[in-house]
Amino acid sequence: MSDLSRPTGPRIIAVANQKGGVGKTTTAINLAAALAETGLRVLVVDLDPQGNASTGLGIEDRDVTTYELLVDDAPLNAVIQETSIPGLSIVPATVDLSSADIELMANEKRSFLLHDALRQTAMDSFAWDYILIDCPPSLNLLTVNAMVAAHSVLVPLQSEFFALEGLSQLMLTIREVRQAANPDLRIEGVVLTMYDKRNNLSQQVEKDARDNLGELVFETRIPRNVRVSEAPSFALPVLSYDPNSLGAIAYRDLAAELLKKHNKIAA
Repeated sequence: MSDLSRPTGPRIIAVANQKGGVGKTTTAINLAAALAETGLRVLVVDLDPQGNASTGLGIEDRDVTTYELLVDDAPLNAVIQETSIPGLSIVPATVDLSSADIELMANEKRSFLLHDALRQTAMDSFAWDYILIDCPPSLNLLTVNAMVAAHSVLVPLQSEFFALEGLSQLMLTIREVRQAANPDLRIEGVVLTMYDKRNNLSQQVEKDARDNLGELVFETRIPRNVRVSEAPSFALPVLSYDPNSLGAIAYRDLAAELLKKHNKIAA
C-alpha cells in the first residue's frame, strides 16, 4: 500500500457510546481487523470490564491487562498480546477493570492515565498506525480516560427507535473533555450499525441522523448480519470467520472510508 495511507504516529480513536448493545465492541474489533488487513499495524485497547473485545479476538491469557496498565503503571510490552490476525494486537481486559473507577479517584492524574500509558517511550518501537480503544457502555472515568488519550471519537449508532437519544449526553462529555483536558479531540464520525435497508425504521433513523449530524455520519452502514453475530463465539472477527459475508464487506468499506478521510486531511 502507499505511504499516503500511513498516519504519522499512531492515530488513536476511542469507540464510544454509553448505550449498550449498539455494536460498539463489534465495530472496534472488526474495524481493527479491516485496517490490519490493508497492511497497517493496529492495537485494540480493551477498556470495557466485560472484556468482550478480548474474547472476540481469542485472548484467553489475561494475567496482565488494562487494569495493570492503568492502576499499576505496567509497561506496554507486558500488557500487549498478539492476536491470530497479522498486524493486530490487543491490550486485554477483565472484570478487575470494573473497580478501577473507585481505585483511581484519589489519583490527581486519574483522567490522564491512559493518555500517558499510550505515550510511553517504548511506544515508538511498536510502530502502530492505529490504536482503537473499546470503551465501556457508560460515561465513567474509563471513558473519560479514553477521550483524553484519543485524537477522535467514533460513535456506533444502532438503527433503532430512540437511537439519537443519549447522543446529546455523549456530545456534551466530548465537549467537556475538550475544555478540560484534550482541546484537539474531535468526533471521527457516527457509523450506523445493525442496519436493515428493508426496514422503514432503519431508513428513518438514517434520515434523522444525516439531517441532524450531516457529514459526521459515515456513508458506510453496517448491516444486521447473522455472520457478524456468530463470529465472536468462534473468537474471530467476521472478516476471518466469513470474509465474504455482508458484514465483513461493510467493515472493509468502513475502513476504506476512514482511511480516505484521513488521507484527505493529511493532504
